[in-house]
Amino acid sequence: MKAEYDFSQGIKNPYVRIAKKQITIKVNTTVIDYFKNMAIVKGIPYQTLSNMYLTDCVLHKRELQTSW
Repeated sequence: MKAEYDFSQGIKNPYVRIAKKQITIKVNTTVIDYFKNMAIVKGIPYQTLSNMYLTDCVLHKRELQTSW
């Protein structure tokens, strides 16, 4: 085994998953309950389902219609 290796010509692994960042967010209990119930129906964790929904919003450039 070498003492050092040269990775200057290396390439990124295309199979590595996209990094996720842990955050804290305040969400209404009705929203959490909605995603938890939907997650049970779909058979996946609710946090995964929430991330999938938000990712879909980003990919389709959805904008929230607001009026104050």
